[in-house]
Amino acid sequence: MLRLNFERIFKARGIERPFSYLLKAGFSDNFATKIKKGYAQTIRSHELEKLCLLLRCSPNDLYEWIPDNDTEVDAKHPMNKIRQTNKMIDITKALHSVPLDRLEEIEKYIKGQVEQ
Repeated sequence: MLRLNFERIFKARGIERPFSYLLKAGFSDNFATKIKKGYAQTIRSHELEKLCLLLRCSPNDLYEWIPDNDTEVDAKHPMNKIRQTNKMIDITKALHSVPLDRLEEIEKYIKGQVEQ
């Protein structure tokens, strides 16, 4: 099953209040509620584009694939790139545990990746 997963991108971007964030970005109450609570099963292409621009991501970052029990694909199949994993990105929490002398090194790495 292919589904939308906004929790992962909000957490990765450090967005603690997705509802308020979406309202400030010009989305409706109804839309923000659906996104926040994970009820969005379909999304219009213009809304998807606006979200991707806002969150600095691609549609693949918002979708995840949970294969049915009877679905088999080889390891190189492109759908595996958006396959559900139990891993959640919590960069803020991870950074809090890094020693201060290593933070500068991480910052340089990140800036180098962004500039590419």
